[in-house]
Amino acid sequence: MAHPRSGDTITVHYTGRLADGRVFDSSEGREPLELTLGEGEVILGFEHALAQMEPGEQRTVTIPAEEAYGPHRPELMVSVDRAELPDHIQPTVGLQLQVRADDGHSAIVTIAEVSDTQVTLDANHPLAGEDLTFDLKLVELVKA
Repeated sequence: MAHPRSGDTITVHYTGRLADGRVFDSSEGREPLELTLGEGEVILGFEHALAQMEPGEQRTVTIPAEEAYGPHRPELMVSVDRAELPDHIQPTVGLQLQVRADDGHSAIVTIAEVSDTQVTLDANHPLAGEDLTFDLKLVELVKA
């Protein structure tokens, strides 16, 4: 059997875990994920691992942060006055908010810290800085 190449559509079952073993995402109990290699639909390390597999093959891979969601970047953390938040938002650590930048683009941020006067917002991806382990099963090469 052949390995999938860029442009091939495949289906894959997966379970993603953090270094401490906590599962952060899984296709278990659902249809397998369908994706086209080379289209940037998944993180780079995930795609590289799948490109080395054959249909029916299972393997476990650990993807370093650099090939996943990148390092945690301190410059993407910002503190704002609590009064800047809309009145209807009760800030709590872990709450995700959509914010609009001065250039008009919007981004998802997570509240990292809350004090009486300040709220620290984190614009990093929640999995930034994490090495990720995936159990993969390449189910099918749908279209080459």
